[in-house]
Amino acid sequence: MGVMEQFQKIMSETDNVVFFGGAGVSTESGIPDFRSVDGLYNQKYDYPPETILSHTFYRSHTEEFYRFYRDKMLCLTAEPNAAHRKLAQWEREGRLKAVVTQNIDGLHQAAGSKKVLELHGSVHRNYCEKCHKFYDANYILHSEGVPQCDCGGFIKPDVVLYEEGLDNETISEAVAFIRAADVLIIGGTSLAVYPAAGLIDYYKGNQLILVNKTATPRDSVADLVVQGSIGEIFTQIA
Repeated sequence: MGVMEQFQKIMSETDNVVFFGGAGVSTESGIPDFRSVDGLYNQKYDYPPETILSHTFYRSHTEEFYRFYRDKMLCLTAEPNAAHRKLAQWEREGRLKAVVTQNIDGLHQAAGSKKVLELHGSVHRNYCEKCHKFYDANYILHSEGVPQCDCGGFIKPDVVLYEEGLDNETISEAVAFIRAADVLIIGGTSLAVYPAAGLIDYYKGNQLILVNKTATPRDSVADLVVQGSIGEIFTQIA
């Protein structure tokens, strides 16, 4: 039985799937990946992206942070791709219980997914640090300098910057879904970003499927490894 036949068989026999996804799910919608060969690391800035997207830099160089953030992080014209749409379909059919994502672009929700656990937050949520008023991504995109609230406070994106901790409630819920899953599909991630990548250690089942363009450190422990475009691969699964 070929790899795709095995994948199809597993999916047709379960109603308790959890999907754990990374940047590779979004790159097929045209959103750049920091760590890929053609990602942001190969472009020239005064500071490396990991420095700019740190809590320290946000506090000390806020205007420069926002220049980079508007230019590179707010890909608001991106559309959900085949992988996002398939995951939403599986959820509607009652087979997929949750999407756990490291992405901050909101494309899973745009495709129709309801249970999405965003480990690193979302560009679509922005709050005044003084009065906590909500602002959407379009407001940030079309603001200038450091975006300010009506009350005079500064607005901060609800994304987890380097040096910041993940939200405990989101982590706990993700762990609960992963621990209870019969099938765990990991897609579009090199499994290099911790603590998020460590969440898969909570999986207790025996149907671990890895879908990625390149090898990952966990390939040897997976029950099924499928290499290639996640959108193309998911499209072939009913």
